[in-house]
Amino acid sequence: KHYVPEVSRHLVKVLYFEGKRRKMPMTSLVNEILTDALIATPGWKIAESELSASKDKDRSKTDC
Repeated sequence: KHYVPEVSRHLVKVLYFEGKRRKMPMTSLVNEILTDALIATPGWKIAESELSASKDKDRSKTDC
């Protein structure tokens, strides 16, 4: 089960209007903003290595 954080109503409105202004879906806007803000952080590197390890484990299951 994944954690689903609650975003404040105000931020949802901001994202909605900014997405409309940029002519892009809110989810794409959120992904862009968060990626730009977090890509150089230690948390990003940890998450990438965990996801990579998980994919490798899934591959080895299908190889059997």
